[in-house]
Formats: sequence, structure tokens, C-alpha cells
Amino acid sequence: MSGFVLPSVRAQFRAIATAVVPEAASLDDAAWAEAEGLIERTLAGRPPALRRQLTMLIRAIDLLPLLRYGRRFTELDAARRTRVLLAFQDSPLLLLRRGLWGIRTLAMLGYYARPAAYAAMGYRADTRGWEARR
Repeated sequence: MSGFVLPSVRAQFRAIATAVVPEAASLDDAAWAEAEGLIERTLAGRPPALRRQLTMLIRAIDLLPLLRYGRRFTELDAARRTRVLLAFQDSPLLLLRRGLWGIRTLAMLGYYARPAAYAAMGYRADTRGWEARR
């Protein structure tokens, strides 16, 4: 699938996603493609301006740690990545907080909406409801 957002910021998004959902670090290329496909399908219905803003925010998240750590987000260890995202989450800038919330939501959607993820969690939804569990 040709993507709108992720192809140009794939490495940066994956670094953010693995900080948000540490289990995502174990995904292979096929699982990442599935996760990114879910995200891109979700973004397909959004206005082009929003998709551009999302791309710019992902790039900014990658670059802003240069000011504090002298390294990009993608070059930081897991603990520092978490600290950076927590700082953004608590930022006085409402737009940054909202943007990070959106990226976190997309990362969780990409990871947890895959059939392999909900099978691994033991999710067994069934149209028959609780009767299916007997």
C-alpha cells in the first residue's frame, strides 16, 4: 500500500511506537507492514493538511532531543526516549500534547489492532458473546 505519512518518517515513527508500546520492538518486517497499513488506512480519510502536520510533528519529535541530549530521538536509548515523550506529554504547548496523544493513539492502533496481537493477549471476542466461552 502506498502510504501518505509513514514512508517519509518510517524510522522516526517506529522509534516513537516502540517507546509507546515496547512490545512493538519485537515486530518483524511483515508485522510492521501490517501495523503501518492499519495506520495509513486510518489516516487516508484525514485531510492532507493534517497528514502534513503529523509528518512535521514526527520529524520535530526526532529533532528536538538534539537540544538536550545532542542526539536525535532515533539515536536515544529506551529510557531517554520515554523521558522525551513524557516531557512532550506534559508540555505547556497544547498543540504538542494533542499531537503526541494522536501519535500514541496511532502507535497503539497499529500494534494492538493486528490479529496476532489480540490473539497473543487472549482476546477472544465472538458474536455469540459469553456463550462462546463455554
